[in-house]
Amino acid sequence: MDKTYTKDEIVLKAKEIAKMIAETEEVEFFKKAELQVNEHPRVQQLISGIKVMQKEAVNLQHYNKTEALKKAESKIDALQDELDQIPLVKEFKQSQTDVNSLLQLVANTISNTVTDEIIKSTGGDLLKGTTTKKSCDSKCDDQ
Repeated sequence: MDKTYTKDEIVLKAKEIAKMIAETEEVEFFKKAELQVNEHPRVQQLISGIKVMQKEAVNLQHYNKTEALKKAESKIDALQDELDQIPLVKEFKQSQTDVNSLLQLVANTISNTVTDEIIKSTGGDLLKGTTTKKSCDSKCDDQ
């Protein structure tokens, strides 16, 4: 190992990567889609309606009003379905998925690279995913 890094140095690099991610096409599209969703009157009306019905459903559940709760949940589902049919909402949800996929890719790449570096630095086997080579033959079976 050539250099040992501090947590502060790693956090600094992580912030650099975060800034890079914030300037990707995926994030730019997400920001535009979010702005459009926030400015779309029907979308906002549906979101408000869903929130109101969710609060009502919580109260109905608290007071064990099962029939009224079923109706409230049905209304929530109908509002959500209507919301989900709006092309702008579909694009927004897809952009969320794309950004999350990018973040997962970065997290997995870091995790896998750290694991590989540990295996290599301990003389392990990358293909087997083991950190150390066993120095015994059949004697190891007894342990």
